[in-house]
Amino acid sequence: MPVQRRVNQKSTDNNGIEKKIKRGNAHRQASFWKRPPGYLLVLTAFGVCGAVSWLYLTFDNEITETLVRQGEVVQQPKIFQVQCSEDYDNYKRYPGCTPQTCGRAVTDGVVTHEEARALRRLAERGLSLAGSDGGASILDLHSGALSMGKQFVNIYRYFGERIKDVFSEEDFQLYRAVRARIQGVIAEMFGLDPSRMYLTKPTFFSRINSSAAKTTHDEYWHPHIDKVTYGSFDYTSLLYLSDYGGDFGGGRFVFMDADGNRTVEPRAGRVSFFSSGSENLHRVEKVGWGTRFAITVSFTCDPAHAIADPALP
Repeated sequence: MPVQRRVNQKSTDNNGIEKKIKRGNAHRQASFWKRPPGYLLVLTAFGVCGAVSWLYLTFDNEITETLVRQGEVVQQPKIFQVQCSEDYDNYKRYPGCTPQTCGRAVTDGVVTHEEARALRRLAERGLSLAGSDGGASILDLHSGALSMGKQFVNIYRYFGERIKDVFSEEDFQLYRAVRARIQGVIAEMFGLDPSRMYLTKPTFFSRINSSAAKTTHDEYWHPHIDKVTYGSFDYTSLLYLSDYGGDFGGGRFVFMDADGNRTVEPRAGRVSFFSSGSENLHRVEKVGWGTRFAITVSFTCDPAHAIADPALP
């Protein structure tokens, strides 16, 4: 497959910014692990970065390059290589999985439009049971976490046997099949042994609209680094379930590089994936109108942080 190389040499100023983000995230992560699990999931689910408003003065919010537009159809992954950060030196290395080369990629050839719409209907049914008071809601089929008002509930405990009237075994089979395909394309791009990659948390559906944030849990737009925020992440993927410019406005995924911001425009069935270190500092634009649906699917090289595929109780 064709490879488009883009090696980013980070400036001294950008290194300083990244170190500040790392210190802030590390401090926040250390505090979160002492909280109850539900509170941890609420905050980590959207990578909330406390006290980072100064970043908007440092980084230009203008998009300098669109990597893939909504109207394009990318059957073979469009690949953009970037220089690996030092983040991975702070963690145990796992042969066959830990990134040796880093980058980001986009493909429309892994999940069909029909499958994306079916997964969106699954998300709509689940999120219709509750939802956040603000503009950002999540549904985690693995842990059962569902946004409800300003808090989270466990859908499997809260709704009990009634959950089988909301989800079907076919829903879960589709979810598992799509997850496996995403894992396969990530392994192929990065030259990994897929058996040494493990699904990790948080992996979840998200629904974002233009409603005003009610709590920090709703502030999905802050810049963050997945490897720093979550620790276990080595590869992150986003499967989009709705269309930029048709279903919603704003809400583009933005890679924040030293020499400018680069974006991916969501398209139903599109998968965007990347190595999770500082080489892929990113954020999501605020949604201006409509509703944006997506699934975040995350992978680790550390079997101690593996989670199982979800199953209907």
